[in-house]
Amino acid sequence: MTPVTAPWTRTRLRAAPGAAVALAVLVALTACLAAAFPRALDRYTDAGLRRAVDRAPADVTGVLISAAPDPGVGEATVEDSLRPRRLADAYRSVLGLVEHPLAVDEEQSSYGVRTTESLPSPDTWLPRPDGLPAEMVLVAPQDLDGRARLRSGRLPKVPGGQADASTTEVEAAVTEETARTLHMKVGSVVHIPGRRELTVRVTGIVTPEHPDGAYWSVDPVLRTPSLRRVPAPAGAPSPTYWVGGLLLAPEAGPALLGSAPVVRYWNLAPDPDALHARDLDGLASAVASLESGPALQQLHSAVSPLTDATTGLDDIFTTYGQLRDDIGPLIAVAASGAGTVAAVVLLMTGGLAAGRRRAELALLRARGASVRGLAGRLLAETAVVAVPAGALGLGAALLALPGARLLPAVAAAVAVTAVACLALPLRAVAAHHAVRIHEGRRDATTPRASRRRVVAELTVVVLALGAVEILRRRGATDGAGDLVAMAPVLVGVIAALVLVRLYPLPLRGLARPARRLRGAVGPLALARAGRTSASAVLPLLALLTAFTVAAFGGSVLSGVADARDRAAVLAVGADARVEATTETLPSGLSDRVGRVPGVREVTEAAVDWLARTPDGRQSVPLAAVDPSDYAALAARTDLGAFPGGRLARPDGAEGGSEDAVLPALASPAVAERLGDGAFPLRLADGTFATLKIVLVRERTPAVYGDEFLVVDRAGLPARSVRPSVLLLTGDHLDAGALRRAADGAGSVRLRSEARDKYVDSPLQSGAERIYTAAVAAGAGYAVLALLLSLASAAPERAALLARLRTMGLTRAQGRRLLVLESLPQALLAALGGILTGWAAVRLLSPGIDLTTVAMAATTSPVGRAELRADPWSLAVPAAAVLVLAVGVAALQAWWSGRRGAVAELRAGDAR
Repeated sequence: MTPVTAPWTRTRLRAAPGAAVALAVLVALTACLAAAFPRALDRYTDAGLRRAVDRAPADVTGVLISAAPDPGVGEATVEDSLRPRRLADAYRSVLGLVEHPLAVDEEQSSYGVRTTESLPSPDTWLPRPDGLPAEMVLVAPQDLDGRARLRSGRLPKVPGGQADASTTEVEAAVTEETARTLHMKVGSVVHIPGRRELTVRVTGIVTPEHPDGAYWSVDPVLRTPSLRRVPAPAGAPSPTYWVGGLLLAPEAGPALLGSAPVVRYWNLAPDPDALHARDLDGLASAVASLESGPALQQLHSAVSPLTDATTGLDDIFTTYGQLRDDIGPLIAVAASGAGTVAAVVLLMTGGLAAGRRRAELALLRARGASVRGLAGRLLAETAVVAVPAGALGLGAALLALPGARLLPAVAAAVAVTAVACLALPLRAVAAHHAVRIHEGRRDATTPRASRRRVVAELTVVVLALGAVEILRRRGATDGAGDLVAMAPVLVGVIAALVLVRLYPLPLRGLARPARRLRGAVGPLALARAGRTSASAVLPLLALLTAFTVAAFGGSVLSGVADARDRAAVLAVGADARVEATTETLPSGLSDRVGRVPGVREVTEAAVDWLARTPDGRQSVPLAAVDPSDYAALAARTDLGAFPGGRLARPDGAEGGSEDAVLPALASPAVAERLGDGAFPLRLADGTFATLKIVLVRERTPAVYGDEFLVVDRAGLPARSVRPSVLLLTGDHLDAGALRRAADGAGSVRLRSEARDKYVDSPLQSGAERIYTAAVAAGAGYAVLALLLSLASAAPERAALLARLRTMGLTRAQGRRLLVLESLPQALLAALGGILTGWAAVRLLSPGIDLTTVAMAATTSPVGRAELRADPWSLAVPAAAVLVLAVGVAALQAWWSGRRGAVAELRAGDAR
């Protein structure tokens, strides 16, 4: 055979370079997004776990392993076990028993010998705030010289290099804060009584290298003295005393045996860089093994039978795991929806390419090309473009998001590339499996679908309905986690198949009476719109899935924002709050604050936190307010709105007459406790007021908590109603300006600042960003699917307009024809999208709790944050689809009108 001079692939790429470039861009972008998703997921989940560990105290996150001296052994053996060499050997044994994936940060870990309790010192030169002696914790830590800088004196040492239980004098170092607080200096001597009095001489003052690190923070008293209180009965005075730390030489551990019980300790600090959310189960297992599992049994054998291990890491891992599990379904919904829309677009791209080359492929089959050979050539042709593009997208994702797992990103990019490579060959094989000499007109449609297609569609619908029913019954958190992720796709599949089948029926019914109308544009548009087409399922599925994800995502973001806003308003009471740091606010402060830019209204309140019933047994916060202003504020903030006239003081109650009964607003708890009759209340200044509860509300702006009373301040004595709280309403309030106006007379809190505090974990902010990106990507691919759908029909529409123009159709009529023809399908997509989005939200809302996403906690001050359909998330995409479909149709009609009818007919015939 004569060799082919121009290979197939090179020839085809040169024949259609624009299509090849478009495919490469689409594959590169999709592969980049697909590879970026798991890497972004890894990054923010890891950051959330590390933040949870970093924010916890060091004594909670560290693993504290301690061992008392072995019982039943000689004194020499006990002393030897407390020496640095034996402690270092045990430290290496402990490190070897820590199971993967838990890793230890040796830079922050420590070990040594210490007393089990603080010991009182009789030295009177040590400070005694309430006459109680100061107490000391004696520790012989290892590697002190590497963890602290010497400020004065020298580091402690042991004369002769070795101490034992009979040693009565040792040297110690103290930190700068300990020296300053306890009046120590180089040369100070501290006496520690015990079985054998121990004299400790301070030889050096040191500064910790990393004072916030685990080495110094596991037992903060070694770094900073602590002022503690002696437990006392309620109401009795509680005297205080100081507790400080003395840092002995590493070799001085045995000297502590003569003073108090001692333990060997090994504080293991976790390495934050080695914490990964994907290893959460393994981390929990490693911690459990150290606390009460195989690792602890091995510690008993290697170190001592009295070895014990304690840590708070297991609680941190449990709390974080619950937060991650609550957020996971939301991310899965976004990922499955956006992924489905992207896959549909790739399939439609292959279908569009197969349709564009329909005549060429049919000719090849008629001339003897095999199905396998044709598919192989098309696969090679597509792979030459898609594989480098997919690799480029993967590389971009790896560079943009470093520090995450490689394998999931590679798998995602390979999946995208595979779909892009196989779309054209499979579509061509399906269309040209049988050799056809003449295919007929493209605009002619079969009046009835084939039985195979009907059976396939019914099967898919039945399976999807069954899955949706299982999801509805089980909920999102009861064994249906995988179905939650597929909810948008399931609802979209059902809606797409049903709507494609049903929507032509009413249009066909309208086509017959429309014939009576004047003109041919309306009847022709209805007739063409009423034709069914199998190719309409994929774009409609893409649009409906994107609608569902957008509606669900908008509802999630709206629910989270609403929960945070409600919690912030409840915490502050208004847009800002100025509260007295003493008893009352100075006069004139309300006017100064009111002049700050952005402040619209200032509502004063006098809050008495010490109001009590006459017997003094029950206390309840009392807010004295102006009823009309306060009622307006409560209505604006939606915190217990009430008619202001109901709280107005009665006639004769001016100036605080104790005989007059003031109407009061109360919380449910207070109303139940005090009843509906009149009762006296003793105020903080000693005066009395008689109140009667006439209104009950769960919340009120001026007072936090579930117990409060609100009355008209005009009915109380003037000295009892001096403002202590200012509640401000306004937009874009300046925190700095408000604090300058308050001038230290009161604390200033803003609703915006309180709201920001609820975003406590990268797990929350990362989930919101990923969800927003997924919704945006799904919307972009849905628009692309719509454009591809219109592009696939563009040649046939252009040829139709050209034929009709030869029959006298004007350009204006041509534009109206295409717009009217596209309107039913656009309306179908818009209404179907609203329906599917609403259905998905209703379907998933019972099983999805947004509280953890909004508040970073399982509970919220405003109750459970529920998922509700957001009207804007339903309406905006629907309007966008209508505008886009109509705009593209009008643009196509305008463009076709610029070309001559003969040229357009030739182009249409060529297609």
